[in-house]
Amino acid sequence: MRGAIDGLGSSAPIGPMLPAVFADDDLAQRFVGGLDDTVAPILNVLDCVDAYFTPSLAPLDFTQYLGAWIGAETDGSEPEDRLRAAVAAAARLHRVRGTRRGLAEAVRLAFGVEPEITESGAADWSARPLGPVPGETRPRLHVLIRLPHPTRADEHRLDTLVSAARPAHMPYTVQVTRAAGRVRPAPAGSPDEPAERTQER
Repeated sequence: MRGAIDGLGSSAPIGPMLPAVFADDDLAQRFVGGLDDTVAPILNVLDCVDAYFTPSLAPLDFTQYLGAWIGAETDGSEPEDRLRAAVAAAARLHRVRGTRRGLAEAVRLAFGVEPEITESGAADWSARPLGPVPGETRPRLHVLIRLPHPTRADEHRLDTLVSAARPAHMPYTVQVTRAAGRVRPAPAGSPDEPAERTQER
């Protein structure tokens, strides 16, 4: 949170702005010096306001606020580097929302891994009319991610993310599984029990 900063000088000190009669008045100079200490952080924020709207430079709490303001797909549990990357990419992802590319990038930014996406849609061309229609007649979407330490919270997070970023009205399933050969399974009943089941919507 922004607040007083020890030793921070004001970029617009009040003392030199006072009438000349107060220039050598110790009480007046010390009084406005206290005001300078109070106002200095505000002036510092205004002087650096462009940095507050740059996710790589903004204070962490303001970056979280900025993400909520522009609709970044974050839930507050991301590491700082992934949070800043997600906020920086939010405007660009809104332009490709509902596409395979947009969904893949949203999942990658949230989890730091590349998702495996399978879907029923397809595109093709034919030199003759009445060619076969590509894709499947029943729409479907499946998103799988592999994590070294999957939890049920990861499954819920993926489900929420896919629900928001998928093509409108597309039925979907999600699956979070353990990356092969990384770690031993967690004991049964542990809060870190791997989420290796498929969730369907």
